[in-house]
Amino acid sequence: MTNSDRISYQFPDNFIWGVATASYQIEGAVSEGGRKPSVWDTFSGTPGKILNDDTGAVACDHYHRYKEDIELMVKLGIKDYR
Repeated sequence: MTNSDRISYQFPDNFIWGVATASYQIEGAVSEGGRKPSVWDTFSGTPGKILNDDTGAVACDHYHRYKEDIELMVKLGIKDYR
């Protein structure tokens, strides 16, 4: 295949870039706000299942720091967040 045979892909000008998170990966607050243990809490809490026995019990602490996290997103110019 030569360079001229390659297909060029480009996002349209009106494409919206965004960011997303998953609750277990960032929230922490493992026993707050009525939260109950998830399958991942149970699995990661089982010794030897996860490297260094890390869990999401604190994670990035987004549950308590969401205002700071949103401020950081604004500073970064992030317009779409899920």
